[in-house]
Amino acid sequence: MQQVIIDCDPGIDDALALEFAIKSKELEVLAITVVAGNAPVDIGVENTFKVLERCDRLDIPVYRGAEIPLERPNVSAQDTHGMDGFGESGIVRQSKVQPQKETAEEFLTNFFSEKRDVGILALGPLTNIALAIQLNPKLGQNIQRFVTMGGTYKSHGNCSPVAEYNYWCDPDAAKMVYESLGSTIEMVGLDVTREIVFSPAILEYCRRINPEAYEYLRKLTRFYFDFHWQYEHLLGCVINDPLAVACYISSEICNGFDSYVEVETQGISIGQTLVDRYDFWQKEPNARILETVDTKEFFTQFLTVLLDAPEATIASDLNLLKLG
Repeated sequence: MQQVIIDCDPGIDDALALEFAIKSKELEVLAITVVAGNAPVDIGVENTFKVLERCDRLDIPVYRGAEIPLERPNVSAQDTHGMDGFGESGIVRQSKVQPQKETAEEFLTNFFSEKRDVGILALGPLTNIALAIQLNPKLGQNIQRFVTMGGTYKSHGNCSPVAEYNYWCDPDAAKMVYESLGSTIEMVGLDVTREIVFSPAILEYCRRINPEAYEYLRKLTRFYFDFHWQYEHLLGCVINDPLAVACYISSEICNGFDSYVEVETQGISIGQTLVDRYDFWQKEPNARILETVDTKEFFTQFLTVLLDAPEATIASDLNLLKLG
């Protein structure tokens, strides 16, 4: 079992990713750190506890992180995720559990003050990670893996022609992490996450397999479905963050290449990931860029966990129904 700390900004797809990770038999989630991004940080903390409550895992400690990006003004993605960050679903939490007293950056700094067989799965803007690196420059040397949902190589952006939201939201943090982490960054960007569409057909399939899970997923994703139809004329919604969880569980689900990556922090291309695929800069690779994904294998893993169903059943049904 792989031990991991998840840094996130819940967020609809973050909520799906958290449940996927927490319920997965392959991962042990040691802690969750929350950053401003899809929603303000306090809303993100509330949504994290909603997921932990749903998973009956309120024992997992939660750390409140950065409220704003390093340099630029904060721009949330509540137009995409709803003002509550949970798709205006009306889902509330019952517990009174509060976040830890340590901030996210303090926790990460202290936890990785020595080498650990623990990785970081970063699903939001990289502000918390950058702040922790400033406090502990050896953080990257002391982690086992670093997987981030962010960036894009050939695919178009989702908040500008060239930029993915997490890196666009705090480009200075992303730049610092790519320049200073000191270990290979696994970049799960839009090139692969755009292939992961949670469609109306898949949602209906969930109703047939697990009605309770279906009702939760329906409430959570309805706003997301409407957003994707309005802006992209896409039936369904792209669920970016769960793919990063799947890649952490099994590195074989996506294929890619090693390259040096820079993050732009100014101008009309702010947040763009400049991937030196052809080695123009002659610099050592700092990232692994994922560019292809086994979509059917992803949905087999994802639905097996979220629907609490036999993997063989899910795999067989996906083949028969030509889903995923």
